[in-house]
Amino acid sequence: MTGSDRTTDFGFQRVAETEKAERVEHVFSSVAPRYDLMNDVLSGGLHRLWKTFTIRQAAVRPGMRVLDVASGTGDLARAFTREVGPEGVVVMTDINQRMLTAGRDRLLDEGRIVPAVRCDAERLPFPDRSFDVVTVAFGLRNMTHKEEALAQMRRVLRPGGRLLVLEFSRIWQPLAPLYDAYSMHVMPWLGERIAGDGASYRYLAESIRVHPSQDELARLMERAGLERVEWFNFAAGICALHVGYAL
Repeated sequence: MTGSDRTTDFGFQRVAETEKAERVEHVFSSVAPRYDLMNDVLSGGLHRLWKTFTIRQAAVRPGMRVLDVASGTGDLARAFTREVGPEGVVVMTDINQRMLTAGRDRLLDEGRIVPAVRCDAERLPFPDRSFDVVTVAFGLRNMTHKEEALAQMRRVLRPGGRLLVLEFSRIWQPLAPLYDAYSMHVMPWLGERIAGDGASYRYLAESIRVHPSQDELARLMERAGLERVEWFNFAAGICALHVGYAL
């Protein structure tokens, strides 16, 4: 089977692997202008608490080198610039130019100059063992080959470094019907009225359903070479933070 014959998930659809990146590009180019507002509306602001916990678990110290993959509008990168101090480095990456520009400009408006690199997480353009901490928040589920992306993140970690993956996950089963009704119906409705794009938010809701569960993602991280993988559930499993180490 050739690369053009292989298929992957795009929400509940199956599409050619070569098409997924283009479709995801369209989704995030569309939602970028209202991305932060929609995150606050859809999560009731909870995403800020989840990111704050992630930042604490990253344990970034002055002088460290940090890579924020799928950085988007830069919430994590913004916090890490304060933690690393003038001797450290924070690098933002995203495959979507519009999201990356929004994040870079947001930090520039605050007087923070952060390298912003447009690249595919499956082909990170950095040398081996370049970073002390690598993070990816709400980006992994949109990647075509998650195993390759995780392997790349592991490759650029220094010995003793850590990878943190913050992502929507598998909710506690008794709450699944209520969560399904909200995410599959209310999310697209709000997306249409606030961001003018219900279809993109329908995809984002569907993409959560086909993303690996907490156990499955932990195994993917271990197969990528990470060790001592653990995870923390938020809001009964709506979201989870996975942490793995390069030992």
